[in-house]
Amino acid sequence: MRAVDRALYLFFAAWMTLAAARAFYGYMLVQTGGEWSAPLDDVFIHFDYARATARGYPFQWSVGNGYSSGNTSLLYPFVLAAGYLLGFRGAAIMVWAGIVACVSVFGLLVGVQGLFAPLPRWAKYGAPLAIVSMGALDWSLFSGMEVAFFLGIWGGALAAALRLASRISDEPIGRATLRDWELGLWGLLLVITRPESATSIAALGVLVADIGRRRGGPRAGLAILARAGGPAALALVVQAIVNRWLTGEFAASGAIVKLTLYNPYMTAKEKWEEYSFLLKYVVFRNTEHHFADVVPYGYIVPAFAIVPLLFRKTRKVAVTLWASILSWLAVVALNAQVRWQNERYTMPAVAWVLLLGALGFALLLEPPAFPDPWTPDLLKSRKGAWYGARVAAALALIAIFAVHQAPRMRDQIWFFGRASRNIRDQHITAGRVLRQLTPRPKRVLVGDAGAILYASDLPGLDLIGLGGFHDLPFARASVHGLGATLELIQRIPEAERPDLFAIYPSWWGDLPTWFGKQLTEIPVRGNVICGGAEKVIYRADWRALGNDNAPRTIRSDEVIADELDVADLVSEREHGYEFPHPGAGFVDARVLSDPTELRREMFDAGRRIPAGRSETFRMKVTPGKGTRVIARTAPEHEVEIEVRIDGEPKGRWRFEKADGWREAAMDVSVQKGAVEVTLTPVSTDWVDHHVWAVQTP
Repeated sequence: MRAVDRALYLFFAAWMTLAAARAFYGYMLVQTGGEWSAPLDDVFIHFDYARATARGYPFQWSVGNGYSSGNTSLLYPFVLAAGYLLGFRGAAIMVWAGIVACVSVFGLLVGVQGLFAPLPRWAKYGAPLAIVSMGALDWSLFSGMEVAFFLGIWGGALAAALRLASRISDEPIGRATLRDWELGLWGLLLVITRPESATSIAALGVLVADIGRRRGGPRAGLAILARAGGPAALALVVQAIVNRWLTGEFAASGAIVKLTLYNPYMTAKEKWEEYSFLLKYVVFRNTEHHFADVVPYGYIVPAFAIVPLLFRKTRKVAVTLWASILSWLAVVALNAQVRWQNERYTMPAVAWVLLLGALGFALLLEPPAFPDPWTPDLLKSRKGAWYGARVAAALALIAIFAVHQAPRMRDQIWFFGRASRNIRDQHITAGRVLRQLTPRPKRVLVGDAGAILYASDLPGLDLIGLGGFHDLPFARASVHGLGATLELIQRIPEAERPDLFAIYPSWWGDLPTWFGKQLTEIPVRGNVICGGAEKVIYRADWRALGNDNAPRTIRSDEVIADELDVADLVSEREHGYEFPHPGAGFVDARVLSDPTELRREMFDAGRRIPAGRSETFRMKVTPGKGTRVIARTAPEHEVEIEVRIDGEPKGRWRFEKADGWREAAMDVSVQKGAVEVTLTPVSTDWVDHHVWAVQTP
């Protein structure tokens, strides 16, 4: 019976996986007319990294851009790259992603059998039914994102943890062997697939370590915990060090762009309020929307998931899974984008809730045990009646859940197909248009770092910063504002700058007006996922970026000793620049006529500093030489700026209201090689665009 049951479960798990995949992929192909696509542009970011990896450029979004930390999942692109090398190229790479998803879901269902070990054999058949029962989870599992792959690895980690727990319980604790490191290796794979899973491997490690502590004392428990979590912790540290070495940031680009913690303008209170809102959102969005079409019935699943906490034989593993669920939601709520993309960031926690729900349902259906044949008939009848009542209640609740999940499942299948068609119609079509343009584009500027670059197979530059470009901090610049991003493009050699844009113009303010000439547009009909109704392609014209290097009021006998380009994050870092934040220092950019040649336009970005608040920075000069400090702004109103050098007041700049660039200068005496400059607008705010220290030779 064991052999038959094992084979039957594997067949059932595979059948349920393929049935769910067929429902979603089948309707996608109906919507696209038989062409493979994906419901998210972010899926193609993985494909971009995978193609670069297959070509011998791992960890690069676009070949030639250098190392990028923008793909938070380090491992998944390598798995996709294997498919690319096997011949799954172009749109067919989504077929490979679907194969990976199906194998991963099947692996998850194989790995979670141990959860049901304390129950009868039939109990584990609830796991496949639970995992594929919710439309939003299936949407993410088969979307091409790394959710299914991550859960497949987590299933392996869970199985390893349960095996290790069983061995520790049954065998004397001795010297560690290679088998004792199995859980740690699974944990390593988890965190290089999704770094948020550090809390999940910690929960599994604590489960096993607690058993070790009871058997061998605190030292044994700590050793088990170290082996379980050590490889994962080491991987996170190494990743942070590599990021710092190659990009100048310990954090990954995705974290800098998406996490509220990195927003320089928000106060601590505002960040906390945003986090609290998102934490509530990730809970109630699932329970009151994805779990059922009517609010009360969405709580059926969490109710079943609580049941394993009430039974001694399942309490430990239930506590472990609940700790994983709650800690996962607590971490992903830091992500300001957790509300988008069909809540895909929350789906691992949803899968764990569903597994606990299946375990709880099985516990309610398990017949009561009678201790001996002499149990009184009255007691037997009471137990039987109670058992019958709870079975009836459990079956009724499951039926209600099924009825109210069915509309959500239909919606999600439709959404999957329509979203995939939208991505094909707009993003992939835009990429194909770019590939056919002549002369061949040298680099494309995009705001969606996914399907456009994959379909065009052209070098790219990502405005949001996930793609990266060598060590320029595009991710952090995107958080500060478009002007900061343009300042970094100004640093790129002219021959390497993008010569085309493929963007949503409504996302990027004056960018297309200042630097672009429209060529064509790609519309999308019946849009449910794209960021705009039309993706517009522009020819780039960066001439205005090349005209701001020197002050226009410099004298013929002066040379530039030092230059601070405000809002250029590289220049700011080199000068120890500090702007008043939070709530101030917002980036403001202008393209105005060059004061020395009105036919030419000149770009410069700066920061808006409120009245009474100061910005500070360091400048290097040669001591003893005649020195002037020059500042540039585009004054919207009359303003006075107090200037301090090393804390000493040196006077004020005065700007009259004007429609163009204006500069003001001040003679200062310096006796050392570096000075601290403090600028404070007195009566009203100003935008500081540029500051120079010039000296006579």
